[in-house]
Amino acid sequence: MDKLKKIYMTLVKAGQKTQDISLLLMRLVLAYGFYGPAMMKWQNMHAIGDWFKSLGYPAPYFNAYIAGITELTGVVLLVLGFGTRIITLLLIFVMFIAITTVHLRHGFEAGNNGFEIPLYYAIMLFALFSFGPGKFSLDNFLKK
Repeated sequence: MDKLKKIYMTLVKAGQKTQDISLLLMRLVLAYGFYGPAMMKWQNMHAIGDWFKSLGYPAPYFNAYIAGITELTGVVLLVLGFGTRIITLLLIFVMFIAITTVHLRHGFEAGNNGFEIPLYYAIMLFALFSFGPGKFSLDNFLKK
C-alpha cells in the first residue's frame, strides 16, 4: 500500500509541474476555436445581424457587432494571457447565449449542431477564470 501511495504522490507532483502548460494549451485551443466564428462574423456582419434578427435577438445588428468584438478580442487576449479572467466571463456569456438560442434545441451532440462544443468551451473558460492564465501569460508577467 505504501508503494502505491508513493507512486500516486509522484504522479501528483508531476501533474502539478504541468499545470501552467495545461493552462497555456487551454488558452490556445480556445483562441483557435473562437477565431473561426469571429472571422465569419467580421466577413459578413450584416448577414450575421440578419441571422440574429431571425432568431429573435433584440438589437440584432448591434449584438452581432458585440459578439464579433468579444470573440475577436477573446482570441487576442487568450493568446496573450492578458485580462484572462475578464474575457473568460464575457466569452462564457457568449457561449450561454449561443447554447440557449441556437444549440439547445438540437440536443447535446455536436454532430447535430447540439450544445456539446459550446458547453466544453464554457467549462474550459470557467477553468481559466478559476485558475487564471498560468505562468506563461502576460497577466503573470505584469503581476511581478
